[in-house]
Amino acid sequence: MKKIAVVPGSFDPVTYGHLDIIKRGASVFDEIRVVVLNNSSKKPLFTIEERMDLIRQVTTSLPNVHVDSFSGLLVEYAKNVNAHAIVRGLRAVSDFEYEMQITSMNRVLDENIETFFIMTNNQYSFLSSSIVKEVAKYGGNISELVPKQVELALKEKYEANK
Repeated sequence: MKKIAVVPGSFDPVTYGHLDIIKRGASVFDEIRVVVLNNSSKKPLFTIEERMDLIRQVTTSLPNVHVDSFSGLLVEYAKNVNAHAIVRGLRAVSDFEYEMQITSMNRVLDENIETFFIMTNNQYSFLSSSIVKEVAKYGGNISELVPKQVELALKEKYEANK
């Protein structure tokens, strides 16, 4: 049986921290489904389609990575694609408490779907999409935080919004 895992997130935008988790997950599972979720509590800079396109661009070297979007319960998406695992990245202890709550709820919804946590590479432990957007908005150097395609997309977004 094919081992399929889901890597969910808002990815607004995708960062090197996200890519670290995606790549490491892709080395463990037969197939990774990167799922751009529509988080109603956030106001995204990029549309879902733009985020999916950026993720596709930066994962072209990973043939077992597929990009999709979903609105609803992650567990339902996982069942729909026959995934038995969810992969989540952890940056700090503060992430753990939130992730534990989500994982516990997912177990209630479907005890057959396991959650795997991957500690992010230390060099990305501070990194979030929010921080990247804030730095990019004011013209700061983000070249070590995001792939070139994402850096260019951020510059275009902020120049268009001036």
